[in-house]
Parts: sequence; structure tokens; C-alpha cells
Amino acid sequence: MNQNPKNFSELVGLIIGIIEPVISLLFAVALLVIVWKLIDAWIINPGDTKKLEEGRQYAIWGIIGLVIMSTIWAIVRLIQGSLF
Repeated sequence: MNQNPKNFSELVGLIIGIIEPVISLLFAVALLVIVWKLIDAWIINPGDTKKLEEGRQYAIWGIIGLVIMSTIWAIVRLIQGSLF
């Protein structure tokens, strides 16, 4: 599959087409790590205060990370939609 872009808009579309699955994979991995740490801290080891604090920290930083990733991706989509 040889797709040679003819103009800048097609080049950007090709690059975004390559990057989109990677971004989706990063979102999925980040969400899985957060869920696993919460399960590990609050279901598997509910009495261990160190694990509970670790789970709480992963939850906080994971949510912050997902919000930042979502915001950046929304800005990229907004720029892509307005320019191309």
C-alpha cells in the first residue's frame, strides 16, 4: 500500500491516520493500568494501607493523565478540523 500524499493536507491526514491507533492504544493501556492498580489496592489487598495509598495515587495521577491526554487530542482535532 503505497500512498504518496499530493499536498500538505493529505500528508497531515496520512500522519494522523498513523498516529490515531497509537493514541488509542495509549488511552487503553493507561486505563487498564489505572483499573488494575485500583483492583490491586482496594479489592485484592484491602487491609494494606501502603497499597491503598498507592492505589489512591495511581487513581489521582491516572485521571489527571487521561484528562491531559484527552485535552491535547481535542486540541489537535480542533486544529485539524479548522485548518484542513
